[in-house]
Amino acid sequence: MRKLFKILGVIVLLLLIAIAGFSIYFHSKFPVKIEATNVKVEVTPERLKRGEYLVQHVVGCVDCHSDRDFHYYAGPITESTLGKGGTEFNETFAGIPGKIYAANITPAGLKDWSDGELIRMIRTGINKNGEAKFPLMPYTHYAGLCQEDLYSVVAYVRSLKPIENTVPAQNLDFPMSMIVKTIPQPAPALPPAPDKNDPVAYGKYVVNAVGCIECHTQADKGNFLPGMEFAGGRRFQLPNGDVIHTANITPDLETGIGNWTKEAFIQRFKSYVDSTGNAKWIPVQDHQKTTVMPWTALGGMTEEDLGAIYSYLRTIKPVRNKVETFTPAGKL
Repeated sequence: MRKLFKILGVIVLLLLIAIAGFSIYFHSKFPVKIEATNVKVEVTPERLKRGEYLVQHVVGCVDCHSDRDFHYYAGPITESTLGKGGTEFNETFAGIPGKIYAANITPAGLKDWSDGELIRMIRTGINKNGEAKFPLMPYTHYAGLCQEDLYSVVAYVRSLKPIENTVPAQNLDFPMSMIVKTIPQPAPALPPAPDKNDPVAYGKYVVNAVGCIECHTQADKGNFLPGMEFAGGRRFQLPNGDVIHTANITPDLETGIGNWTKEAFIQRFKSYVDSTGNAKWIPVQDHQKTTVMPWTALGGMTEEDLGAIYSYLRTIKPVRNKVETFTPAGKL
């Protein structure tokens, strides 16, 4: 019996050594080492204007990094919280394996970041300290921004009103806490500016920048369900128990947007902003139909950009997938 315990002890010791060895190897390899470029973004009026448009209406930075008031339809952004971060994303709300908190992207939160470090975070998901972040912020999409758009985003974010707000670190469940370290990869070369004379190609660029596929595709453990791209059905649960599923935006005639005209598509977005492009604050009662789709932000996009999105979506594969977009608590 003593010999058996000795053998078991040796086996346990070897396993512990193997686990420790793997851990040392894994953490030495991941996340991959990606150096921040030594770049200083020149701030110009043109970049500030373009950056404001992108951040507030296209790439959606302020949608997650600000407070949204869901007492109103589509959760318009509370202007005084622009960029302060702190919003929690978790398993209940968005199927996140753990807890993630939107960072403070005002100058108060980024005061120690160089422009190169900020660009690395936007394009690869590696933060100032070399840590890998969960791709809730769709950095794989942002890697497709052309240089001028990327620099404009950086310039505008730097101009936000500083707000002191300490945000907790991400806390992911195992094994995602390990898997997330393997996700970031060196970003590809910056692409050229898109050709607006090609509405489909330009629409693809804008759709990628907005990250439409992220919310409008069902996922399992972080992976898109094959063949269901843009077909909707991704689940979000609000704190009051109401459940939202995203819409099918493929050109399927019965369950998607196949019967929509370009004019109707554009008008759907524009109906959530006033004539000056500011959000319409439409009150909703508890358990009354609402959505996490940031209509009031996206409604500020230009008709040219919205039309290009429509042109591109018309070219993707139609998927028949009927979605009930809103289910109040108690009727699940």
